[in-house]
Amino acid sequence: MTTATENAEPPKDNKPDFPAELLSQVAALPSLPGVYRYFDAEGQVLYVGKANHLKKRVSSYFQKTHDGTRIGHMVSKIARMETTVVRSEAEALLLENNLIKTLKPRYNILFRDDKSYPYLKITRAKSAEVDSLGHPSPKAISRVVYYRGAVDRQHDYFGPYPSVWAVREAIQLLQKVFRLRTCEDTVFRNRTRPCLLHQIKRCSAPCVGMVSEQDYQQDVQNACELLSGRTREVMKALESRMMAHAEVLEFEAAADVRNQINALSKVLHQQSVDSVDDRDVDILAVLVQGGKACVNLAMVRGGRHLGDSPYFPTHVDNAEPVEVLEAFISQHYLEIAAPPTLITSHAVDKTLVSALSEQIGIKLHVIHQPREQRKAWLEMAQQNAAIKLARLLAEEGSQQSRTRALIDALDLAPEDIDSFLIECFDISHTAGEATQASCVVFHHHQMQAAQYRRYNIEGITGGDDYAAMRQVLTRRYSKLAEAVRAGEAKFPDLVLIDGGKGQISMAKSVFEALDLDVSRLVGVEKGEGRKVGLEELVFADGRPKLTLSQDSSALMLVAQIRDEAHRFAITGMRAKRAKVRTGSSSLEDIPGVGPRKRAKLLQRFGGVRGVADASVQDLCTVEGISLELAQAIYAALH
Repeated sequence: MTTATENAEPPKDNKPDFPAELLSQVAALPSLPGVYRYFDAEGQVLYVGKANHLKKRVSSYFQKTHDGTRIGHMVSKIARMETTVVRSEAEALLLENNLIKTLKPRYNILFRDDKSYPYLKITRAKSAEVDSLGHPSPKAISRVVYYRGAVDRQHDYFGPYPSVWAVREAIQLLQKVFRLRTCEDTVFRNRTRPCLLHQIKRCSAPCVGMVSEQDYQQDVQNACELLSGRTREVMKALESRMMAHAEVLEFEAAADVRNQINALSKVLHQQSVDSVDDRDVDILAVLVQGGKACVNLAMVRGGRHLGDSPYFPTHVDNAEPVEVLEAFISQHYLEIAAPPTLITSHAVDKTLVSALSEQIGIKLHVIHQPREQRKAWLEMAQQNAAIKLARLLAEEGSQQSRTRALIDALDLAPEDIDSFLIECFDISHTAGEATQASCVVFHHHQMQAAQYRRYNIEGITGGDDYAAMRQVLTRRYSKLAEAVRAGEAKFPDLVLIDGGKGQISMAKSVFEALDLDVSRLVGVEKGEGRKVGLEELVFADGRPKLTLSQDSSALMLVAQIRDEAHRFAITGMRAKRAKVRTGSSSLEDIPGVGPRKRAKLLQRFGGVRGVADASVQDLCTVEGISLELAQAIYAALH
């Protein structure tokens, strides 16, 4: 006889059923640092994570319930996993970051990594050579310049700055206070009298000897000190220099230094947010709202608040703010130099900070609840994050309404409005020369520049736009159609053609030959007088033309996509035409033509076009260009 207790069903814990092989693999994991990767049944990567203790971390996913959460959705799809053991958590952090960027997992919060930050660069004096007039060589006079790219030890770099505007503002500061030169070396070398910048007291004109090299170098040193945050030291040095000039009765020189002091004092007074103690600090504020997130990064360099920059990650869903913040820190500071202090809106995992410190080689101090000036910085960053996220949500709401308006106007029935996909084609050439076709993509309510494509059109009569359209559509959709039938790709919900009945007829014949749905083909025909806002939509399936009102959201979206296709085609055509007209090679590709000879050629003939038009005899008149090299240059450009 059985009891009621024996007959009762065991309680359900709502955990998904995992393959036995997967669970045994979890049980066999080592207690070592490493990186784990989860995959679904189709082999798509779901998530990449790191752990200082692989077995403990991975087991937590399968032992706990995650109902209704973002992690719960991910765990329910896990079919298999892969792990990589490393020597330390710092190595795990680096490997995790590389895998996230490469694999772009569905449940990892992703930040774009293609953003390069600008720097302020001050070149170092290297040579004391002078020309026949006694003027110094450009290499002997330091120059302040805006810079992007890899830094080296040959010059002094300050930054990174959050924006180009911040760099230019810093350069203007140095011009006002220290009058450092910003001109190119070629301009500097050919000056015979001071330029306009000297007349408006923005440059001391070292090019024509209006300031001694010693005094100019002192100004450069003071500028570096100021950018490093040593404001007091700079002020004291300027005061000492002013008094030294006054003691030897050099009152004009003393007055110049006094003006520098006044200019510096005025600039520092105008800088509303500054600090003597904090020289290099990053302030990170994160806000999650409406399925979107914004991480606002504010930068303090040399004690000066330089402004901020917003980041909008993907794959956020309903992630917690601290998850977004930790994802940003781990991905951002492996690529960008980190300051010693981070001020954050949320407390982050100490093990992450420790691993990141070990990986980048500096001790990071992360402050979650700052006081005084730091608190004011964080409040500013939080307010800016709220403003920028609200703007993003408003813009996306507007784009969604445009997408919906276009779907309604064309009487379409897509499976999902958020994944509505549009491709648009345009042909561009100049009197039949350098014909190119462009294909631009609109997806997820915005243009997807990374998916744009250009097609070189060959084997047709110059100026035959119909043949060009036939070629590009055939090349674009012949393979895609096979992939769609095999269930491996998605076909566009709408294909826009920049053209009227003729282009649509050509496109229709291509679609019919490929057995594609012609109802997805729509032409954008110019209106009366080719005026913007008077366009008409031409359908390939025989429906009558559709004319939308000028204030129609659907027409605005069509015009936006069509104009982007036109712009993309024009820029490609012009680049191809320029390459055709100047030869398939550039000066950089010609053996024996280094930077110096290239500069002399460009200066002598006024540009690449002039070099291409020059004869072999003309090329030989340039210093350093032998007859053999002139012949090689001529052959390469013709």
